[in-house]
Amino acid sequence: MRPKLTVRNLYKIFGKNTQAALERLQKGDEKAEILAQTGATVGVQDASFEVEEGEIFVVMGLSGSGKSTLVRTLNGLIEPTSGQILIDGEDVARADAASLRRIRRDKISMVFQHFALFPHWTIAENVAYGLKIRGVSREARRERALEVLEQVGLAPWADSLPSDLSGGMQQRVGLARGLAADPDILLMDEPFGALDPLIRRDMQTELLALQKSLKKTIVFITHDLNEALLLGNRIAIMKDGRIVQIGTAQEIVMTPADDYVAAFVADIDRGRVFTADDVASDAVTIQLRDTPVREALRLMEKHGSHALYVMDGKRVAGVVTYRDLAACEMDTSTPSPTIRGSMITDYPTTASDAQLHELYGPAGQGLPIAVTDDSDGLVAVIDPNDVLTHLSG
Repeated sequence: MRPKLTVRNLYKIFGKNTQAALERLQKGDEKAEILAQTGATVGVQDASFEVEEGEIFVVMGLSGSGKSTLVRTLNGLIEPTSGQILIDGEDVARADAASLRRIRRDKISMVFQHFALFPHWTIAENVAYGLKIRGVSREARRERALEVLEQVGLAPWADSLPSDLSGGMQQRVGLARGLAADPDILLMDEPFGALDPLIRRDMQTELLALQKSLKKTIVFITHDLNEALLLGNRIAIMKDGRIVQIGTAQEIVMTPADDYVAAFVADIDRGRVFTADDVASDAVTIQLRDTPVREALRLMEKHGSHALYVMDGKRVAGVVTYRDLAACEMDTSTPSPTIRGSMITDYPTTASDAQLHELYGPAGQGLPIAVTDDSDGLVAVIDPNDVLTHLSG
């Protein structure tokens, strides 16, 4: 399948001597050298990436890294100096004025950091603005605005003014306005940057919840690494106008491309980046029946395991430990002990997508954690030591 958005060798240089600056840049001159020699400022240099349909692609970097310039080239608000921006194969960078208007109207919506709401319009009218530009009837605009406001939890405020809403609520209006036109691609330029930390976290959670049902293609700009790690299916990290690494949160934390990225992720909470699936291993199990203790001990020794999950058919019946079984084996009062008498039925469980910080408590029980599916079937197991080792890096 063709990616929804493809960016190839994109450059944006501000100033008069852009061609001379581009040639110097392509020869390997640094951004500061080019500014000194030509007076031109490099905004984006040689950016290339693809965004799949339904993906949240996060672009992050410090102030001045070029991320906002990059996102504004994607819908033609800033004209690139060189390169391609393909949306469904159509090049935005070479589109004429009429084609660019059509792409903005039909393909792309943008959500800004500063809400940009019309203060004298109602919330519903603000949300329906893009539909008004399209020429949609008043009744249809109103119906669609109410539908989207319901999705973001603001339907009761449809006829209120922006001044009646808190900052977080106004940002939800901005998000609703972006969604109202049902765009293929949603560009979000630091949309939560002006919000208080608690409201910001609520908005991040709300966006993820909406994305589960809407499955929009989203390019999300942020300077906050924690936000990037939380939201992004993949993350592009920018420095001095250049993309220095693209990868999943786990890839970037585990294998940073250079010292710059390593410094970024050095203090990150790994417990909120990695999941149970990242530390899980194949489950070694034994069937309940009247299985002798000796057979279970041999199986544990073979696999170097200190505990073993016991299955009753496809259902987990419990877990047995080497210590308990060895003690049972030494107890001469029971001549042919089975594992049934040593089975622990109160065992820790988790889902494969649970974050590692959620496993601190279960890991403290000292038993391997059972990774189960929606039908309570055993998918894998997690050794508590592996949780701690992964968190330590």
